[in-house]
Amino acid sequence: MTLDNYNILEKLKLGNAEYVERDQHTGNVSSAVRLKTAIEGQHPYAIVIACSDSREIPETIFNVGIGELFVIRVAGNVLDNHQLGSIEYAASHLDANLIVMLGHTKCGAVGATIQSHGGTDRYIRYIMEDIREAIGDETDDYKATVLNVEHGVRVIKQAFADHPEIDSAELDVIGAVYDIETGKVEWLEEQ
Repeated sequence: MTLDNYNILEKLKLGNAEYVERDQHTGNVSSAVRLKTAIEGQHPYAIVIACSDSREIPETIFNVGIGELFVIRVAGNVLDNHQLGSIEYAASHLDANLIVMLGHTKCGAVGATIQSHGGTDRYIRYIMEDIREAIGDETDDYKATVLNVEHGVRVIKQAFADHPEIDSAELDVIGAVYDIETGKVEWLEEQ
């Protein structure tokens, strides 16, 4: 991991610890920062791919404000070309080089895949197919969530391994799982 990305990761860890300890979000969402980012543009220091679940709010979880994270949300935090295009934009045009694949406990999409609910729905099945590829026959909710996150990390690394405009040596991808009960983020690199 590059030194810059290591420092950003430490900032995210500290922000999560502050969020859990204080039980509130203190990121800067003031009119001053809104105006500054409107005039100067966005300069996020990290990309977070998170689930669409209303209980998983990356800016709150990491206790950050406007303009600090480039967040991509999709049910089950699955990836297709649209999400990869968003990552590509943030990495190549905004110079955000730390990518966090953030799953969460009690994920409805993972649970539905384990229980095979929604398989005949017109569009949900695409999410479930991707998750099934990631988790195989795993039936433990937490283990399946970790497998899904690890799968996403691999997909991102493979997609950008030989990208002509993104220096893969500067791009770091890490997996994490947010506990919706405690508010804590478990970083999978530390297992």
